[in-house]
Amino acid sequence: MSESIIEDKTFAFAKRILDLHRFLLYKKKEYVLSKQILRSGTSIGANVAEGLDAESRIDFKHKLNIALKEASETIYWLRLLHYGEYIDEKGFKSLYDDAHEIKAILRSIIKTINENG
Repeated sequence: MSESIIEDKTFAFAKRILDLHRFLLYKKKEYVLSKQILRSGTSIGANVAEGLDAESRIDFKHKLNIALKEASETIYWLRLLHYGEYIDEKGFKSLYDDAHEIKAILRSIIKTINENG
């Protein structure tokens, strides 16, 4: 556990995305979308981790904005995987809800940064 809730949540999410990637590769034999979701879903936490060691508030905000964009992209891939019946409703809903929660936290942090100059 770290001292940052968003870092912990994005790391836990990245682990779930890694598990999803393995499932898609080995059980569903899906190779293209699985790479896309692996890249975007793990990038969220990587950008948060980078942001926490940012050189400035501007750099911190920039990294969190990238993480927010990656979360949006991940939601897109989740929706597509669900539509294509690669993931069931329960798995989709759980990951989808977690991604939206992460987006809400990131937006709140970014809003606070903007308000505090």
